[in-house]
Amino acid sequence: MSDLPIEQAIAREERKEQRIYLMLFMPAVMLVVLFLGVPLLILAIQSFQEGGHLTLEHYARIFDEPIYWRTYYDTLEISVAVTVLCILLGFPLAYAAAIAPRGWSTLILALVMLPFWTSVLVRTYAWLVVLQRRGIVNSLLMSAGIIDAPLSLSHNTFAVLIGMVHVMLPFMVFPLYAAISKIPQDLLQAGSSLGGSPWYVFRRVLLPLSLPGMFAGSVLVFILSLGFYLTPELLGGGKTILVSSLVQRNIELYLQFGAASAVAMILLLIVFVIFWLVDRILPVEKIVGMR
Repeated sequence: MSDLPIEQAIAREERKEQRIYLMLFMPAVMLVVLFLGVPLLILAIQSFQEGGHLTLEHYARIFDEPIYWRTYYDTLEISVAVTVLCILLGFPLAYAAAIAPRGWSTLILALVMLPFWTSVLVRTYAWLVVLQRRGIVNSLLMSAGIIDAPLSLSHNTFAVLIGMVHVMLPFMVFPLYAAISKIPQDLLQAGSSLGGSPWYVFRRVLLPLSLPGMFAGSVLVFILSLGFYLTPELLGGGKTILVSSLVQRNIELYLQFGAASAVAMILLLIVFVIFWLVDRILPVEKIVGMR
């Protein structure tokens, strides 16, 4: 008896299964195209238009005027700094939550989650009150006799970093907690019992196994930091201008929608190039354990 009918039946079932998977994926694909692809396409078309005509004027202006590249550089620099600070602050928090008893772990995660229940505007104004010349920090330092005159803690890049790290920290802690909590504690104990110092165990065991969470958190924090507007605008006092502020000023002050679209498209292109370079050095599939 020939095996051909059986093979045809198997192939028919595989095609049927593929069609079912395709039908299940279609709603998600349509949502991505509708809410991400179409707006990006409109933004790209708008960046080449001026007065109803196609033009490269907006891109030419970006390449001619140094202020644009200075703003891109400041945005990337602050986003990287916020990401690094969130890793340094978030790793101990996530590790403490992962190894602590259940009650303490819940308390730590609840304290990290607490800022989500307050709006970014309120938190930013709170930092403005704390860091101003007559704020809590300056008052305590002057009362303790540490300084004679108030320090300039607000309306500068220092204040922007504090405010952004405060908002972004939960986005780093939760992915790190998810990764660290899956690491068997036996591995860490085995490393210590075999003579490894705490730094050696951290460097060779804990850090490599927590990389997927760190990478996921870094991507979230970095991407969200690139588009931050409210906190840099209020805490920076107009001295720290990010790309989002540049887009806002092109639209609200100059009514230049094409110029604003071109600024956003250049930022999107820079982000793609950065991720491509990172992927060349440290493949994303390897970090997240897909291969």
